[in-house]
Amino acid sequence: MSLSQEHLESRFIKFSDPKINKLVYPLPTTWWSRPYEYQWCRAFVNAQHTVLDAACGISHPFKFYLTQQSKKAYACDSDPLICSFEDILRDIRTDIGEAAAAKIASEFEDNHLFTQASITALPYEDKLFNTIFCISVLEHLQPDHAMEALQEFNRTLQDDGQLILTLDYPTVNLEFFQTLVHDTGFDFCAGTNFDLPSDALHTDQWGGLYCFRAALKKQAAVIF
Repeated sequence: MSLSQEHLESRFIKFSDPKINKLVYPLPTTWWSRPYEYQWCRAFVNAQHTVLDAACGISHPFKFYLTQQSKKAYACDSDPLICSFEDILRDIRTDIGEAAAAKIASEFEDNHLFTQASITALPYEDKLFNTIFCISVLEHLQPDHAMEALQEFNRTLQDDGQLILTLDYPTVNLEFFQTLVHDTGFDFCAGTNFDLPSDALHTDQWGGLYCFRAALKKQAAVIF
């Protein structure tokens, strides 16, 4: 499926953008940006693709959605709980509820390609993935670690692959982010708009945050 230039545009997420309140299981109302992030990310999922949910979280459902919708879905997180299906179920039970945990237990087997790993040193071969998703992660990284992570994403993406990510602003400086994209071998897939719109999605928590989305592709190889 060919995506529109509007969908590929890197920009702030708006309150007027589409959102989803259920992905595999109902999303908590406290997850202020995930309903919008997941809805946007869904359009990049392809049944023929091998994908990665990078720094996937334990109770978050996107890794299970990818398992359902992709040819092959990997997920990694630095938390060792990601290696235990029972621990994942326990975390879902705590964060989401008993019904969500029961749904995962009944619909998914304990044979997922889930790995404990830092995104700064991915345990995957070169050019394995068609698409890498990294949702609300960069704001948790120091600048040098963010650079290492994007370098690893570049290494493990196929030449025509895409990196689909979101980040919190102003925790992540957007000028730094633009430099980071270029310096790690990526380009923006389409247009960019770094202006903060009047209806930008935001939360007053943590001093006030906005959510920026970015669709990236590997820079074209230079042939001499």
